Amino acid sequence: MAVDEFQAQDASCSAHAYSREEREAVYRAIAERRDMRHFLPDPVAPEVLQRLLWAAHHAPSVGYMQPWRFIRITDRSLREALHGLVEEERIATARALGEREDAFMRLKVEGVLDAGEVLVVALADGRERHVFGRRTLPEMDLASVACAIENMWLAARAEGLGLGWVSIFDPDKLAQLLAMPEGAKPVAILCIGHVEAFYPRPMLEIEQWAERMALDAVLAENVWPSA
Repeated sequence: MAVDEFQAQDASCSAHAYSREEREAVYRAIAERRDMRHFLPDPVAPEVLQRLLWAAHHAPSVGYMQPWRFIRITDRSLREALHGLVEEERIATARALGEREDAFMRLKVEGVLDAGEVLVVALADGRERHVFGRRTLPEMDLASVACAIENMWLAARAEGLGLGWVSIFDPDKLAQLLAMPEGAKPVAILCIGHVEAFYPRPMLEIEQWAERMALDAVLAENVWPSA
């Protein structure tokens, strides 16, 4: 969002609004957040990792159920096992893409062996006990976890760290590898670390895999948009 847009909005801002500089920082983090795949080997400072986890844990959750669980992977052999699961699914995904198989195999889709930190984010077991907000939409537990990951992603960008969300794995195999209880489900492998530079645009745009849709194409008023 351009600075002049903030200037135009200042007069109509709520009395509860942050200062213009603070608002610019929030929107800048949103605009510059990237799904990173290339990392430097430098370690992440423990206090910074704690701040990122704090941001994730302060995400909104339906019925205040807080369904997220975080597993920090510090054992190298375990990290290599995670990478093996990702590689296995990467090949299966490529084959499922048909004519785009070769293009997909050329993409770098993860940094599990490279990033300073690797976290596995999972849905907790016992989620069926939480009915508030989930009686007709049980998938809202997953939506809540996604909010936690987004909080961490934006905080990481503000800290100057890259974060990549890896979802290319078999959840049952990963759950077994990490000794998760029955009912728990892994939903993300997060690679977090220092980067040489942030991609100027989303990597999949740069690689011409896909483009961001125009806002008008996803926005309607009152009824579903006509084709």
